[in-house]
Amino acid sequence: MLQIIFKYFILITVLGLFSNSFSMAKGDVDNRIYALLFKKHVSDNRVYYDGLKKDEALLDKYLTILSNTDVKSLTGNRRFAFYINAYNAFTIKLVLTKFPGINSIKEIGGFFSNPWSKKFILLQGRKVSLDYIEHDILRPEFKDPRVHFAINCASKSCPPLLNEPYESNILENQLDNQARKFINDPKNTFFKGDTLFISKIFQWFKEDFSDNPLLFIQQYASIELKEKLNLKKGSMTIRYLDYDWSLNR
Repeated sequence: MLQIIFKYFILITVLGLFSNSFSMAKGDVDNRIYALLFKKHVSDNRVYYDGLKKDEALLDKYLTILSNTDVKSLTGNRRFAFYINAYNAFTIKLVLTKFPGINSIKEIGGFFSNPWSKKFILLQGRKVSLDYIEHDILRPEFKDPRVHFAINCASKSCPPLLNEPYESNILENQLDNQARKFINDPKNTFFKGDTLFISKIFQWFKEDFSDNPLLFIQQYASIELKEKLNLKKGSMTIRYLDYDWSLNR
């Protein structure tokens, strides 16, 4: 009983720390709850949904902060970071609405819908979907292919979820690091003979990579991978890896 009371006290204390964030926020968004939750429950390229489920009330607190943010007041990297964090946090929430009864995010949705088209995200006073954030905001507005390595679809083949919030003052480094980490992971980019296997992301969003994903890969490739790419330049063929949609846990 004492242990339960202590845990409840800790939760109330943490929630109280962020109570001033409920007003319509302007400028930088308060991401302390995001930082707390993701540092605790995301590590080694895995998301520990069991722990997040126990802390779902705290996640809901953060989602309320996002919903109450005056997004129109955000510009540049502040706006960019906001939408990346919103995408990732609301994706976690979507999974938790059905967890532990699912093994893939694709199990969420109806016969004529998918999880990404579900309008459950409250921003600027209206309900929007994950698709809206990705395809109506992030991709067309910022035109930065690195975003594909920052947003996470809760699946094993997705780029790993960063266990810290994206922040405007360090966003460039965070995006570079995520792209570099994903591309140089031998599970995501590797040769078999003269065939280069790369993520399906480069096929789905080929136009975001200027129809030349290889050029983007070379930009972020390690010295060892660059040497292989140069060695195979004249004889190389590209194949896209199958996508594993099982939960990234």
